[in-house]
Amino acid sequence: MMNVYELQQEINRLKKEKDFCILAHSYQSREIVEIADFTGDSFQLSVQATKVPNKNVIMCGVRFMAETVKLLSPQKTVYLANPVAGCPMAEQMDKELIEQVKEQYPDYCVVAYINTTSELKTVCDVCVTSASAVKIVRKLPYDNILFIPDCNLGDYVAKQVPEKNFKLLQGGCPTHAKITVKDVQTAKALHPDAEILVHPECRPAVVELCDFVGSTSAIMNYARESDKKEFIIGTEISIAEHLSYMCPDKRFYPLSKDLICANMKATTLIDVYHTLNNDGGEEIFLDSDTMVKARKCIDKMIELG
Repeated sequence: MMNVYELQQEINRLKKEKDFCILAHSYQSREIVEIADFTGDSFQLSVQATKVPNKNVIMCGVRFMAETVKLLSPQKTVYLANPVAGCPMAEQMDKELIEQVKEQYPDYCVVAYINTTSELKTVCDVCVTSASAVKIVRKLPYDNILFIPDCNLGDYVAKQVPEKNFKLLQGGCPTHAKITVKDVQTAKALHPDAEILVHPECRPAVVELCDFVGSTSAIMNYARESDKKEFIIGTEISIAEHLSYMCPDKRFYPLSKDLICANMKATTLIDVYHTLNNDGGEEIFLDSDTMVKARKCIDKMIELG
C-alpha cells in the first residue's frame, strides 16, 4: 500500500518515463494539482498541451476538456483520467436541438461556450471562454447572437454588450446555478470584511451582489494581487482551498458549502496512476469530420482574441 506522497512520486516517475504531460483543471483536488504539469482553465490547458513536446496527454478534468485538447493537438494521444467525468452543462444541448433553433433564428450567430461537446461545436460559428466571451462577442460582425448553453453567462455577456441582441436558451452549470441571493447574504453576514468574487455562471441576481466577476483564473489572479485580506469565493469549492495554499496570509471562504462539482471530484490520484500504467482512463477518439468542423469555431475564437 502506498500513501499519497509515495503515489505522487511514482506518478512523477512514470510520466517522465512514458512521455506524458498531465493537465489538471483548477477544480481538481489538491493532490492532483500537485502532480500536474499545468493547472488552469480548460481552454488555457488545451493551448498549453500544444506547446509541450510530450506525445501523450492526460486530462484531469471532464470529457469536453479532453476533447478540446484532442481538437488542438490531433497528433497527440489524449486520455481522460476518469471516463465517467462528464459535464452536465456540456451535455444539456445536442447538435440536433441547436440545428432546429438555428432554423428558427437563421440570422443569428451561434456563440458556443467552450463547455460544449465537440459534436455540438460542429454547428456553431464561434467558441468563447468565460474570460474571452465579452471581447469576442463585441468583435463579431453580427447584431444577433444565439449564446449557448449557459444562460447565466449569456446574460452577463449581454449586459456588457448592450448594443447586440441576444437569444438565450435555458441551460447552464448546475453547481454555479444553485447559489442564491440568500447564500450571498449569509456569507457576507459571516464575513463582513470579505470581498465577494464570483463566476459569471452564477445567477444574474448573485452576480449583481459581487465585488468582482470573472473566470476561475481571473478570480484567482484578482485574489492573489489584491491588497484585501479576506475573500468569499463564488465558484467550485476547491478554488478557496487552492488560494489558501497560495496566499497563506489571506483568508478564503467558499460562498457555499454546496459549491461542489461531483464530476470534477470524480478523478482521483489512483485514476491518474492507472492511466499511466495503461490499465485505466480512456483514450479520446474523434472522427475526422468532427475534428474539422468543431475546430472551425475554436479557430475563429483564436482569431478574434
